[in-house]
Amino acid sequence: MSGAIVVAHTKDQLDRELREQLDKICAALHREPFEPESLTRLGDELVALGYVGEAGLRCTSDVLGRGLLALPEFQPVERSAERIVVGLGALATGFLAANRRAVFEQQESMQLTLLKAVRDARWRLQESEARFDEVVMSSASGVLIVDLEGRLLRANAAITEILGHTAAELTELTLFDLVHPDSVAGLREAMRQLLDGGHERIRQSQRLLRKDGDVARISLTTSLLRDADNRPAHFVTVVEDGTELMLLQGELNRQALHDVLTGLPNRQYFSTYLETALRRADPVYGVTLFHLDLDAFGMVCNSLGGRAGERLLVHVAQRLKTVLAREKAMIARFEGDEFGILVENSATTPDIARIVAAVNDELSEPTFVEGHGLAVSASIGVVRRPSRDLEPAELLRAADQALRRAKAGRRGQWELFHPKQDAADRRTQALAVGMPGAWEHGEIGVRYRPVCGFAGGVAGVEALLHWDREEPLAHGECVALADQTGLILPLGEWLLRVAGGQARWWRQRDGIEAPLVVDLSPVQSGDADLVSRVVRVLDDTGLPPDRLVVGMPVGVLSVAEAADNLTVLADMGVRTALHDFGLGPDDVAALESLPVTYVRVARRLVDHRATYVEALVSAVRASGVTIAVDGVRTAAQADWWRAAGADAGAGDYFGAACPPGDVVAFFR
Repeated sequence: MSGAIVVAHTKDQLDRELREQLDKICAALHREPFEPESLTRLGDELVALGYVGEAGLRCTSDVLGRGLLALPEFQPVERSAERIVVGLGALATGFLAANRRAVFEQQESMQLTLLKAVRDARWRLQESEARFDEVVMSSASGVLIVDLEGRLLRANAAITEILGHTAAELTELTLFDLVHPDSVAGLREAMRQLLDGGHERIRQSQRLLRKDGDVARISLTTSLLRDADNRPAHFVTVVEDGTELMLLQGELNRQALHDVLTGLPNRQYFSTYLETALRRADPVYGVTLFHLDLDAFGMVCNSLGGRAGERLLVHVAQRLKTVLAREKAMIARFEGDEFGILVENSATTPDIARIVAAVNDELSEPTFVEGHGLAVSASIGVVRRPSRDLEPAELLRAADQALRRAKAGRRGQWELFHPKQDAADRRTQALAVGMPGAWEHGEIGVRYRPVCGFAGGVAGVEALLHWDREEPLAHGECVALADQTGLILPLGEWLLRVAGGQARWWRQRDGIEAPLVVDLSPVQSGDADLVSRVVRVLDDTGLPPDRLVVGMPVGVLSVAEAADNLTVLADMGVRTALHDFGLGPDDVAALESLPVTYVRVARRLVDHRATYVEALVSAVRASGVTIAVDGVRTAAQADWWRAAGADAGAGDYFGAACPPGDVVAFFR
């Protein structure tokens, strides 16, 4: 049986079921009186077990026809053959009838399943259409169903609000009736490409005609829908009203180009406006650019808080508007406390000095912020009548440079941009920023000059920087450049290290014990790591502290860090000096509070041979300080200062700066 059909039973289950059926068949054949109908029911049960189909019946008849006749209980065969044949016929009849019913039941079940599938598919389609209608009708975007010719078939409520037409009115129009005439041809071509399969969808910014005649600026997206046979059916057009979006974009653009706090244009907007203003500037009067920086604004923020600073900025913006109300001017806020003003000059525009004075006069009037009366001044850089071909970025740079010069050590001042001065400044700055590379390439070296006693002999050797280039730069120029960038800190330590090593070599080879003199710049004098740098150099070179003279400019002593550094170095045994000494009362008073060993009179006083100078020299010497004079060029100068009481001098008269190999000659 298992070779003819497939039955959902294991081997043991199949053996048990068939044994029971065989017992029932044999019992029915032995029963008296013989009832073939019972075997008909057994055929029905076999079908119920799964023995259906032609193969199942044929296999069953073959097995039973042979097997029953061979059983001992049906011997002799002549007596049982007729009953077995009749019984097998009844079994086959029941089998066929049950099999027919099973087939009918399967067909009916399949039919019911197909009907249910069709019903479910129709229900889902209806549900999908209803959901589509609900989404379309409730969408905030306008939706139009358009046939292939452009006629409007359906419209939702959103599009009726956008255009002012009712849904019924729209179905009498075409999509092309709604589009601005200038755009109809482009839309037709785009929809034709959709039909040809060139695009999946199109998106355009369009102008639709409202019922009241106004134009609605919208974003239009059109897609092609196909039917079940993949043939074009209709278009779906989604319309998004861009009016609010355009307003929002306009506001965002305004915010991107304006300062949020003051409402003034920002630097980006100012730069763009500047380019336009330069091109249209009056050829006679031109334009004037002012770059303002508020003095002491940081003090306001640090002491009263950022909120007070913000309110002050708003006040300044209003005051600037008041000052320039009668002029054709743009006022912008740059970064922080900086403002820009561009005045398009005319015959009646006041001169620069009057405008600057008006600005500072207006700002000097106190405004009360959180109970504090605040007033500020402004430092201003001015560019007057720039070339119309000048780039805005270059013009802003020029104004910034003029502002930097106005702020240099001053407040409330203004500075006019001068091209020649700017060119010189840029050359100087180019040297300053290129100095690290020159140092790396060995162009910067150390030279030495003697400090000679007026009574005779060499009192010390001063180490100086020298930049060996096409136009060599001496020590003072090198220090000024390095001070601007901060390079003076590592460069100054290097100078001290090289000179310290050279002094040790002189001492070991030639027995030269003259002190090494190194003058510091203002930046070095206030360096928090100055003492550490000096200690490292002394340790590395073996130079005794009392053989080193470290000088600071007298002007930096008001800085606490510089005075502390001087005191600590003196405590270490290093000889300390004040250079650029002016012989004034304040300079002389500094000698009483600081541990100073030497003073070096400033170069500017070398030719100043007044009687009171002699008295001041005597007062300095009375404090026990050695006096040296810098910049001595002639014998007459040397004689005068010797007579005035000075101890030593340096300058071209005593010997110019030279390489280390030439220093020994001074001592010989």
